[in-house]
Amino acid sequence: MKRASTAGLGLTLALTLALGGAASADIKIAHVYGKTGPFEAYAKQSHVGLQMGIEYATGGTNEINGEKIVIIEKDTQLKPDIGKALLEEAYGDDEVDLAVGPVSSGVALAMLPVAEEYEKILIVEPAVADSITGANWNRYIFRTGRNSSQDAVANAIALGGANVRIATLAQDYAFGRDGVAAFKEALATTGASIDHEEYAPTDTTDFTAAAERIFNAMKDLDGDKKLFIIWAGGGNPMGKINAMDPSRFGVEIATGGNILAALKAYKELPGMEGATYYYYEIPQNPVNDWLVEQHEARFGTPPDFFTAGGMAAGIAVVEAIKKAGSTDTEALISAMEGMEWDTPKGKMMFRAEDHQAMQSMYHFRTVVKDGVDYGVPELVRELTIDDLPIPIRN
Repeated sequence: MKRASTAGLGLTLALTLALGGAASADIKIAHVYGKTGPFEAYAKQSHVGLQMGIEYATGGTNEINGEKIVIIEKDTQLKPDIGKALLEEAYGDDEVDLAVGPVSSGVALAMLPVAEEYEKILIVEPAVADSITGANWNRYIFRTGRNSSQDAVANAIALGGANVRIATLAQDYAFGRDGVAAFKEALATTGASIDHEEYAPTDTTDFTAAAERIFNAMKDLDGDKKLFIIWAGGGNPMGKINAMDPSRFGVEIATGGNILAALKAYKELPGMEGATYYYYEIPQNPVNDWLVEQHEARFGTPPDFFTAGGMAAGIAVVEAIKKAGSTDTEALISAMEGMEWDTPKGKMMFRAEDHQAMQSMYHFRTVVKDGVDYGVPELVRELTIDDLPIPIRN
C-alpha cells in the first residue's frame, strides 16, 4: 500500500474517513468520542494517538496480514444518549469489528450495555470512572486508559502520610465521585484523612463559594493540610482557588497530571506534588521515543497526555488482532485477557478479571524552567504495576 500525507500530518489514507471508504475496508474500527464540547482537546489528542498507534504497530502499513484498517469517526458531543446511539450504529449499520472511546465517563457508562448487546469489543480510552471496569462492566469491555483507582492509589502514595489532612474538590459526576471514593480508600493505609469533600457542576467557572466552604472546614485543623483537586476540562479551579491565597489557612493545593495547556496553572505552584498518567519527557522507551520524534515532526509540538493513551489503544488493537488471528470477538477476548504490549508508557497488561490495563504511573514534583510557559512535572519516582495495588471492583 502506498503511503500518502494528509495535510502534512504524515498519516495514511487507510486511516482517513472518506465517503465510501468504509465499504472497502477489511478491518473497521469505530472511534466513538466527544469531538466537540469542553473535552475537545482531549478528543483530538486521543484520535491522533489512535492513528499513530496503529501506524506504529503495523510498521507504517496500516494493514494486518494485507487487510487494511479504516477508522470510522463518530462524535458523541459528550451526550450519553448520542454516544449510545452511535455505538449501536457502528456495530449494527457499519458492521465495525470493534470500537474505541469515549472521552467522558458518563458517555462510556451509557455505551457499555451496547457492547454486550451486540457482543462486540469496546476498548475504553480515555474515560476514567472505576465503574466502567467495575460495577457496570461486562466481558466485552477492555480499558487501556487508567481508572480512578490508578489515579487515586498513585496520588495517595505521592501525598499521603501521618497527620496529612485533605479536602477534595471534584466534578459532580462519575469521574469526580468515583475518583474521590477511590482516593479516600487508597489514603486509608497512609495515615492521611479526608476531612471535607466538595463537588461542583462540570461547567463551574466561579469557585468562590466552594473555596470558602473548603477553607472554613480546614482552617482550624492541625497537620499538613492539602486541597486535592480532581477536574477535567475548563474552569481552571486550581488557578482560581490559588488566587484566593489558601496559604492563609495553611492549605496547599495538590492535583494529578493534566494536558500541557492545563499545566500553565501549575507554574504558580512550584514544588507541588502529585501523580500523573503521562508527561512526554518522563517515560524512557523506544515507543515513546518514536511518538515524541514523530509528533514533533508532524505537529511542531510534543505529544500530550491523551495522545499517549490513544496510541496505547491503537497498539492494543493491532496486537490483539494479530494474536487472535482474526477479528472474531471470542478470539479477541481470549487473546486480550492477560495480554501484554508495549506503549509510550512502557508495558501495559490487560488484567483477566476485569480487563483493566495495568500500567505505570508517575509521582512528580512541579518545577519552573526558563523558557517553558507551564509548570513541568518532574519525575520523583515511577510507580510500576507492582507498586500499585489496584482493587478489582466488579
